[in-house]
Amino acid sequence: MKQNPTIAIIGLGYVGLPLAAAFSEKYKVIGFDINSKRIQQLQQGIDNTLELSSEELKKALQQTENSGLIVTDDSSIMANATVYIVTVPTPTNKYNQPVLIPLQKASETIGIILKEGDVVIYESTVYPGVTEDICVPILEEHSNLTFNKNFFAGYSPERINPGDKQHTVTKILKVTSGSTPESAKYIDDLYASIITAGTHLAPSIKVAEAAKVIENSQRDINIAFVNELSKIFRLLNIDTQDVLEAAATKWNFLKFTPGLVGGHCIGVDPYYLAQKAQEEGYNPEIILAGRRMNDGMGNYVAQEVVKLMIGKDCKVKGGNVLVMGITFKENCPDIRNSKVIDVIEELQKYNLNIDVYDPWANADEVKSEFGLSLISEEASLKKNYDAIVLTVSHKEFSKIDIAQFKAGACVVFDVKAFFDKSTIDGRL
Repeated sequence: MKQNPTIAIIGLGYVGLPLAAAFSEKYKVIGFDINSKRIQQLQQGIDNTLELSSEELKKALQQTENSGLIVTDDSSIMANATVYIVTVPTPTNKYNQPVLIPLQKASETIGIILKEGDVVIYESTVYPGVTEDICVPILEEHSNLTFNKNFFAGYSPERINPGDKQHTVTKILKVTSGSTPESAKYIDDLYASIITAGTHLAPSIKVAEAAKVIENSQRDINIAFVNELSKIFRLLNIDTQDVLEAAATKWNFLKFTPGLVGGHCIGVDPYYLAQKAQEEGYNPEIILAGRRMNDGMGNYVAQEVVKLMIGKDCKVKGGNVLVMGITFKENCPDIRNSKVIDVIEELQKYNLNIDVYDPWANADEVKSEFGLSLISEEASLKKNYDAIVLTVSHKEFSKIDIAQFKAGACVVFDVKAFFDKSTIDGRL
């Protein structure tokens, strides 16, 4: 384990790129991604995830004798690295089962070039045991090296919050772990050299894996609870936001709000923990109940919108609906696992015509992922809509006078409690 390492980051998305840029201030860093188009854009100083500004990216790409980032889609260039950090996606399939193929492929790529004394660190969210039981055997097979004798491994879960410019990678406390006491200290010291918020050295890789997967599972369950409250209070004609505001006056009340739960983490990670639990013969009732509640919220929102339209004699069949926002969260271009599509697809079942306006989303990505064409704000202003559904609270929407959108019998449903209550017809 070299004290002045060259670091390779495998996967240059929302997690890998900011991490690579942070390490590049002190170390030589090789950023690898199989997406050639992504590499070309990064080499030009363009980050479509908007996690790094053009200035930040270009600064990271400046080479000095002992620091700087190079980005490539040629895995052989990583052969000079001594530390490999894997930040590839860990999604689920249509059956909500973990998909570890990107992680396995990354391990194969590293194994081919792995050398004596190298360290491999995984950051991708997994269930406990994946690093040592699945990834390490792949590294051994392709390198012909022996784990904990010729090379070492660690796990340090990513805690990136896409679109958050305050809680950036170096400002979030980092959990670390290693396969031996010596490698654990080495890995912890490595991260501590760039993470100003500090580090927490977990006693084992499995503990670190488990800590990560329960962070988002806990959040998922809390949101599921307030989503269920929202359903109950709507039946009772009580405003959920008013209830939550009143309850939040108690010092130890946990402040969660109802909504659509998408993205690459909260909507996915609980299924990883559930899968492992089921493999061990235990059915995780609370975790899966929370997932069912949150996965059903898109359909619920659409059905509530249609009920309001019927109640106000709005045109349903052949009516026009404007959906405001398609990304999975506000002020971020990330559309991965966005649950807004569930709202749209359910509305389409009622033969409603859907327009989508989102100032943050990439039109080509939306077209490729969902088969939808985005419209501009100007185009949306020219149409009379039978319903408007705000699904994402982008800051740009605060400049909109929602009243100017409203036609005679228009229904406005606010998923995020973003607009003034007096201007809308319903909200979660």
